[in-house]
Amino acid sequence: MEKRRLVIIDGHPDADPARFIHALAERYEDGAIAAGHEVRRIDVATLAFPLIAVRADWEGGEVPADIRQAQEMILWAEHLLILYPLWLGDMPALLKGFLKQALRPGFGFAPGERGFPKKLLKGRTARLVVTMGMPAFFYRAYFGAHSVRSFERNILKFVGVRPVKHLLIGNVEGKAETRERWLERLFSLGEKGI
Repeated sequence: MEKRRLVIIDGHPDADPARFIHALAERYEDGAIAAGHEVRRIDVATLAFPLIAVRADWEGGEVPADIRQAQEMILWAEHLLILYPLWLGDMPALLKGFLKQALRPGFGFAPGERGFPKKLLKGRTARLVVTMGMPAFFYRAYFGAHSVRSFERNILKFVGVRPVKHLLIGNVEGKAETRERWLERLFSLGEKGI
């Protein structure tokens, strides 16, 4: 099996180790290391950065040190695993703030010909892992998994990351044995580097 450079982006805004997202990220990391992949990790809850409120800061403001380090990891990566809980039907605001800081002009994209941006992060793939209280099939069927589709199309593909796979984990407050199966699934994905 080909060894890959993997970056885990744990997007849960609460650093409390009891959060299931953190356990999923750890199991993926365990599987990846066991298989010999190189792994780096970004825990959004532990980073120091302000939210961007004005266009001038987004286009040319100083990049905070933690964001610069995250950008270096993203450039190094061949594959990104991005995990987050579904909050109010979307990603948590802190994760969105991180993405706005990290994928700013000049890093994620650049002006291109005829108004179409040049995608600066081509050559990387990603997997989104999203946890939620509702059943995942209901989120797909009734809500159309809108935040996941938006993340893929409007953020990741916009900067050149593709293909993007999804793993939706519903009923996270349910049975312990179900959570254990999901943890083992993440271990297996980590082993495969996907």
